[in-house]
Amino acid sequence: MNHAIPARGVVGGLCLMLAVSGAYAQQAAKAAAKPDTYPTRPVRFVAPFVPGGPSDIMSRMLAAKLSEAFGQQFIVDNRGSAGGIVGFEIGARAAPDGYTIMIAANSGFVINQHVYHKLSYNPERDFQPISQLTQGGNVVVVHPSVKATTIKEFVSLAKSQPGKLNYATTGTGNVLGIANFNKMAGIDMVPIAYKGTGQAVLDLVAGHVQFFLMNPLVAIPHVKTGRLRALAVTAMERNPALPDLPTVDEAGVPGYRNVTWHSIVMPAGVPPRLIKRMNAEVVKAVNSPDIKDKISGDGLTVMGSTVEQLVELIKRDSAEYAKLVRDIGFQKL
Repeated sequence: MNHAIPARGVVGGLCLMLAVSGAYAQQAAKAAAKPDTYPTRPVRFVAPFVPGGPSDIMSRMLAAKLSEAFGQQFIVDNRGSAGGIVGFEIGARAAPDGYTIMIAANSGFVINQHVYHKLSYNPERDFQPISQLTQGGNVVVVHPSVKATTIKEFVSLAKSQPGKLNYATTGTGNVLGIANFNKMAGIDMVPIAYKGTGQAVLDLVAGHVQFFLMNPLVAIPHVKTGRLRALAVTAMERNPALPDLPTVDEAGVPGYRNVTWHSIVMPAGVPPRLIKRMNAEVVKAVNSPDIKDKISGDGLTVMGSTVEQLVELIKRDSAEYAKLVRDIGFQKL
């Protein structure tokens, strides 16, 4: 039996296939050319720290706003471990298709490269900056049982008990920040490492650790309820949310400064149209009244920067921390 297909049938079939594939290609090209077609599925929002800390709090507020703006779910994915390294590795390996964004604190994002001997990611090579979110000094807090109400009193107490007081660390930012404080104040305290701020706060409130440099977004609610005592702020200017609290520089350790910031980044190679749109929506979201009032009320300055401004901040901060590591003789991990 002859099952041969007539030549004109083959040609007709090929023409139909080409027409269909051409139509799909044309639709895909149109979709790629139109920013308003993005996203067509949920977007992963990586938070490289455990729940309960400032990165987690900001991620969830922003995810809700971005979900509204883009008409798709932005799903927070907490990947806290090893000072943010695990989360940043996930972000660095993600496809640059717009379906992964990250919140990046300066500790894990910029400082890690100066603290660890080896990192599998490079912040300037592997990520696309989108916008700075916030900036501000930390709050020096102690458990209420500590017999000190000022920085000078705390330094005197620590000097009288070398190696007896302990402090919480949750990332390389406050590891370096407290190491620098110890050196400038001439004191010796014992570090207790935690996976995230939420866990450290629980132990601090319970009195298991005595001292912490805490982001104001988390610190101020505990200070206002009396569960923790604030001694000073670590910026060079006072915090409007705690106007009566002096800076560490004012309070007895001249020249001391420790500032933290958060930003949004994406994997390197994201198309320029998505960078532009994501920047616009992030800036709009962080400046929305409910988010701005919450963040400002808890002591951080809302930024909402351009891409270029964030690029410059990353370079400047990296140079400052490289110098700090050298100056204090920090032994890399």
